[in-house]
Amino acid sequence: MRKLSEVLVKSGAEIYRDIIPVALYSVVSSIVLVPILMFAPLPIAVLLLAVIYMPILFGVSYAVHHRLERKERRNGLKDIWNGTMKGFIPGGAVGVLYAVLGFILWSTWWYYGGQGGITGTAVSVFQTFFVLMALMSQFYTWQLVLQKNMGIIQAMGESVKLFFRHPGYTMGACFQALCLTALLMLTVVGFGALFAGMFAIYQHKVALNVLEPEEEPVTSGGNDHQHTGWISPGNV
Repeated sequence: MRKLSEVLVKSGAEIYRDIIPVALYSVVSSIVLVPILMFAPLPIAVLLLAVIYMPILFGVSYAVHHRLERKERRNGLKDIWNGTMKGFIPGGAVGVLYAVLGFILWSTWWYYGGQGGITGTAVSVFQTFFVLMALMSQFYTWQLVLQKNMGIIQAMGESVKLFFRHPGYTMGACFQALCLTALLMLTVVGFGALFAGMFAIYQHKVALNVLEPEEEPVTSGGNDHQHTGWISPGNV
């Protein structure tokens, strides 16, 4: 299994090589964000993001998955459409779960944080920790659906198992994804033109490294390849 830093480098190389499809997929998926964020009230916007944008983001992951497989030439926009149609259940399920967890976190700090005191703060911090763990535990769900053809319920359960099997790796991957998102959100154009495609490639590579780990090359010490006698084949 490769280190997370190596996966990040490989993801960056893949993004650079496919920057045009990455931008195209991201722009297509971001079109729906404009009316939702500009005109919908906050509670409705959160619901629409969960049931509309998340399936589209799944569609981008679907298109990226097939592009990275490179088994045949495919129409990327058609793949996004097909993936979105197939992603209403897995994408919507994860989206609704994230929305519910976000509501739990907000309501916890609103209720207990408003009361003040050590007890309220302790409860809020514990709930925050619980919500963050629950969010990170679903990092592999979509890739399990795509790469292993699992159903959404089975994928959610398996993603939790992978999280507990590789906690440090998963937390690091989520932290890097969060940093990427924060950087792209500094500019609206950057987020709309790059986020979906870059996230899909990164998540694919991170999950693939866990599901089908590659053995790291063994670095041998100076005495590992010593030959018997004074003359070695390399010096002849």
